[in-house]
Amino acid sequence: MTALSLSPAASKSSRTSRGARWLFRLHRPALYVWIGLVAVLALGLLWLWGPLTDSAAAAWRQYRSECADGNPCTYDQNAILRYKSVYMYTTNALTGLPFLVAAWAGASLFGRELEHGTAQLAWTQGLSPARWLATKLAVPTVLVGAGTGLLVALHRLMWSAGDGRIDTAKTWYDNPTLHTNGPTTVAFALTGLAAGALAGLLLRRTLPALTLALGFVAAVRFLADQAMPHLWPAVTRVTSLADGYRGSGLGVDSGLVTSTGAHIADPGCGPTSVVPGCEEVYAELHATGFYATYHPESHYWPLQLTTTALVLAVAAALAFAAFVLLRRSTATVPRAGREAAV
Repeated sequence: MTALSLSPAASKSSRTSRGARWLFRLHRPALYVWIGLVAVLALGLLWLWGPLTDSAAAAWRQYRSECADGNPCTYDQNAILRYKSVYMYTTNALTGLPFLVAAWAGASLFGRELEHGTAQLAWTQGLSPARWLATKLAVPTVLVGAGTGLLVALHRLMWSAGDGRIDTAKTWYDNPTLHTNGPTTVAFALTGLAAGALAGLLLRRTLPALTLALGFVAAVRFLADQAMPHLWPAVTRVTSLADGYRGSGLGVDSGLVTSTGAHIADPGCGPTSVVPGCEEVYAELHATGFYATYHPESHYWPLQLTTTALVLAVAAALAFAAFVLLRRSTATVPRAGREAAV
């Protein structure tokens, strides 16, 4: 009886499936660590969202009602401090996730495999270089995106539950809170993954690839912070010299308005109602008032979405560069070797 031969498409699919399973087994410990980390942070955010926020809000109500006049009083200060501490730890951990993803991708997912020859071995086990890279990017992209997205959603719910109820709650434009409350953190994490791939393919060594991937993410984060206030039209509010600045939000610019309508730097004297001597300073500058250009809270989602789109474009460019680099670096492989790896 003659054995039926597999079609080329079925054979390729079978080899791809085996290669994907092999990659999963290789990085299974990292998967467990990621699931555990997401679970721990999710539990912490759920604890903040419910019991910690309620107890801290109750303590602040007690403080405002019994301690506002400076009289001796008692209130649950520990509840306020506990909320503040857990908020700080969870927010900082979520802020650091993109850097953790970049370090893992650069060092373990790509750098170590290329340094030790594991990647080259995979190319002989049914995965072409391009399919190998696509597989190693696709699965982590889903896991990183889903895990980070879940944590961002919980952080947003937790922060909203305390907004207006807890006097020491962070403002919406506090930098760590600004990002951990929205999809920019997910975009940073995906950038870390793409940066790790490019760094690993560039350097093909574990520690240098880790360092370069971290540098990529730090640079993208810094540039995103610089660009965000300018990605959406801001509002400008002009006030008198006696009133000083008014309005709060994500600041863009501020200073003095002159009699000609020009905007100049603020010498830092302060409102004339507070520091009478400032009147002479402002008179010499021909200043007539203060101006503040900023984004109010209603601009939160436009700022988040435009910045997220920009960061995702950077992540896509890094991933594309990784594919181009891989293709060029493997173009010198003998033809027979390439056909065996397809």
